[in-house]
Amino acid sequence: MRVLVAPDCFTGTLTAPQAAAAIARGWLRAAPADEVEQCPLADGGPGFVAVLHRALGGELGSVTVTGPLGERVPATVLLVDGDAGRTVYVEAAEAAGLALVPADRRDPTRTTSRGVGELVRAALDAGARRIVVGVGGTGTNDAGAGLLAGLGGWDTPALSSGGGALDDVGRDDLAGLGALARDLAGVDLVAAVDVDVPLLGLHGASAGFAEQKGATPAQAQHLERALGHFAHLAQGVVELDGPPRARPLPLASDAPAHDDGHGHTHGPRNPSRLAALPGAGAGGGIGFGLALLGARLVPGARVVAEAVGLAARVASVDLVVTGEGTLDWQSLRGKVVAAVADAALAVGRPTVALAGQVEMGRREWAAAGLSAVYAVAEDPAQVAAALADPVGTLEARAERLGKNWSH
Repeated sequence: MRVLVAPDCFTGTLTAPQAAAAIARGWLRAAPADEVEQCPLADGGPGFVAVLHRALGGELGSVTVTGPLGERVPATVLLVDGDAGRTVYVEAAEAAGLALVPADRRDPTRTTSRGVGELVRAALDAGARRIVVGVGGTGTNDAGAGLLAGLGGWDTPALSSGGGALDDVGRDDLAGLGALARDLAGVDLVAAVDVDVPLLGLHGASAGFAEQKGATPAQAQHLERALGHFAHLAQGVVELDGPPRARPLPLASDAPAHDDGHGHTHGPRNPSRLAALPGAGAGGGIGFGLALLGARLVPGARVVAEAVGLAARVASVDLVVTGEGTLDWQSLRGKVVAAVADAALAVGRPTVALAGQVEMGRREWAAAGLSAVYAVAEDPAQVAAALADPVGTLEARAERLGKNWSH
């Protein structure tokens, strides 16, 4: 039997390559005659640059940027040269990741995405014609305000002090935003987002994700108001001072374009739509901050799938095994598991998911195209064992999977 093992990272325990290797070893213990190919993936969150480097090659560079708590942290840029010029890939989680914030200091009203903007600046300084930002896995919730300050080199406390400070932002704080957007108009800026949620609302950045980053319910409500204030103000500045929209707004294919009378077709001149874009809420709103600058928002899992040739690799096997740390509602909103299932459905291949924990019902995962779902841990004792030995427990679960599915 030919099997493709294509997981995301198991957040907090295993990288995607480590997870793929563990699953492959477990499967081969049960079915040593099978052909098992490893294809670690990412969705824009942790591991995005590493997976792309493995697939695309290129040159890795090191930079030091501002971390989510204001400290200096190391980060990586991946430079890939092609016929159309240089593409630089960066990863928001390296500059603003939740893993960079100790558990007892997690407070998304204070953490900043400033270092992500510094990463984008480093990409520009490296001669990038195209910049792809992996957006996900952050410990921030500031609508990308810190990113804008870091990219623009602005010493503006209201923008760099976390999402909780955004209700104090005034128009003067954003005086350079229009010029910054104009400066980037010639760069193909791409936000590779890990989820397709909007900035605001019930499933937005604050209501959907702030709690897992350390916010109390009251803080999450405060963040919702503060991000709403900032978004309204920033969108107005871009509308007045930014460049004319020379291309449609990100993911706004349903909106009518117009001709400016000079032979140029522009997208809809209503940047208030940016906050509602699928992916604007990714990374605590970093997707929105990038969209303000004209970025296209695309699923990070799709970016990686295209880079690794996932469609062709799925078509060449009999079964696909994917997985991630927790299979829940987010898994179906642009994550790796959903992307793998879609690729397999397109060519009629079954997909099985292995997850550390499963927090969705059969109807949900079956509707997403998964043939079966298995959890490594199903009770508190098994969760503790999986955390203590993530490799061993994942291998053991994959071995049982191989016994059931290999033929």
